[in-house]
Amino acid sequence: MHTADIVLIGGGIVGSSIAYHLVAAGCKNVLVIERETSQGKGSTGKSMGGVRAQFSTPVNIQMSLYSIPFYASFEEWLGYPCDYRAQGYLFCATSEKHLAYLRANYEKQVAMGLKHVRLVTGDEIRGMFPLLRGDDIVGGSFCSTDGFVDPYSAMIGFMTWAGDHGATLWKNAGVTGIKRNVEGGSFEVATTRDTVSTRTVVDCAGPWAAQIARMVGIDLPVEPLRRMLVPTEPFDQFPHTAPMIIDMSTGFHFRPESRGFLLAWNDPKETPGYKTDFDAGFIEKILTRAADRVPVFENVEVNPKRAWAGLYEMTPDHHPILGESPEVPGFFFANGFSGHGVMHSPATGKILSDLILSGKTELIDATLLNFSRFAEGRMIHETAVL
Repeated sequence: MHTADIVLIGGGIVGSSIAYHLVAAGCKNVLVIERETSQGKGSTGKSMGGVRAQFSTPVNIQMSLYSIPFYASFEEWLGYPCDYRAQGYLFCATSEKHLAYLRANYEKQVAMGLKHVRLVTGDEIRGMFPLLRGDDIVGGSFCSTDGFVDPYSAMIGFMTWAGDHGATLWKNAGVTGIKRNVEGGSFEVATTRDTVSTRTVVDCAGPWAAQIARMVGIDLPVEPLRRMLVPTEPFDQFPHTAPMIIDMSTGFHFRPESRGFLLAWNDPKETPGYKTDFDAGFIEKILTRAADRVPVFENVEVNPKRAWAGLYEMTPDHHPILGESPEVPGFFFANGFSGHGVMHSPATGKILSDLILSGKTELIDATLLNFSRFAEGRMIHETAVL
């Protein structure tokens, strides 16, 4: 029997960040359990890696205001790269309704202290990117500190630093059961490698979080939803200095990636489930939308073998579930990021570390994201979901 002060189930970027923040706060006896033979085989390694503060809810904006500066100084603090590139996010509105929405978000973002966001006119967007089809673009919003990171590098950086300073990572160890000792308040976590005794368990199992929660009798409203990404072959007819560009009329968005571009679009017909296979029929759908907004993309080449699918972990209100279970003391949640796990992992690590070690956090109003909000009917809907 192994013992640990804190057991983190899931060694993706969220578990890695929590491990880093706990160890940095002085808690050394942290064990991270990862079922795969190497880290990042779940959602982390399949993420688009976008980071942005352009959200519509204060709590998401707050989490970005911690996370993005953290990524900007990641290498300085941890000594490992995360490849943060501040190329920005540009939302392109094609209706007055979209524009009013961006304006309302902009006002919230500025009020919360975001300094580098600005509203742009249709003419400005056409001037910045003449290769975009801009006849229907009425305006937009741009934030220069938004951008992208390499999720795999960030995860490895967090975990390596944590490991160098006392944390332990078990790879190739699946959790098979969790027993709770009601009198002592401790847990026995059974894995394919060994059993661990601990007082604190954190469920950071991404799209598989509900399966872990079920082991302690909790019905967690987190379900997997497939998202597909299509990288192009090398392509130089559109500037590689471009930001993440979002076409609000269709939801199509893209960004530079190595010598080509990474194309994304959320198919509204997608249904929940553990589908990690790439559907070849998706290529035609996304290329149609790509060429419609960026006519030069008609010439872009795509190798279907290089495209991939990953899983978002969706909650009913598209916000994560963070903090201690009201029914099972000592069992904490860090799941349901609904596509924002990578960008918000620094803030998540800080919030969970604070809540575990001191029972409170200054970073956000933690009650907003607790598990009880569903039963109490106080969900907060994030509408700026990509």
